[in-house]
Amino acid sequence: MANRHYHLMGMFATINGRISFLQQGLQPEMLRYWHRRICEDARTMAPPWLQDKIKVNQDPHLPMKFTLDISKRAARYYVMAVDQNLDDMPHSTRLYFLRVCETLGVEMDRGLV
Repeated sequence: MANRHYHLMGMFATINGRISFLQQGLQPEMLRYWHRRICEDARTMAPPWLQDKIKVNQDPHLPMKFTLDISKRAARYYVMAVDQNLDDMPHSTRLYFLRVCETLGVEMDRGLV
């Protein structure tokens, strides 16, 4: 019986550790860092006349809310910068930015209709 108890405690500790690890990738500071890094990389790739068209703003009252201010012509550089950085991101941050790119694509398609 005691052996089962230790097994369950070990399993709970493992699950708790995994959840904590996933949560770290979705902290406002972590997302802010990656948004800034991706915008910097996108500006580096973009031609000079599009560099000022790539911005991200974090809501001061809702720190998990970010507004991507980007022109349609600059969007591809942003997506390329996300793709370039995916391997360096924690798993949950990677999923977040894949979703950002998916939403950006939907918005771009909506503008074409």
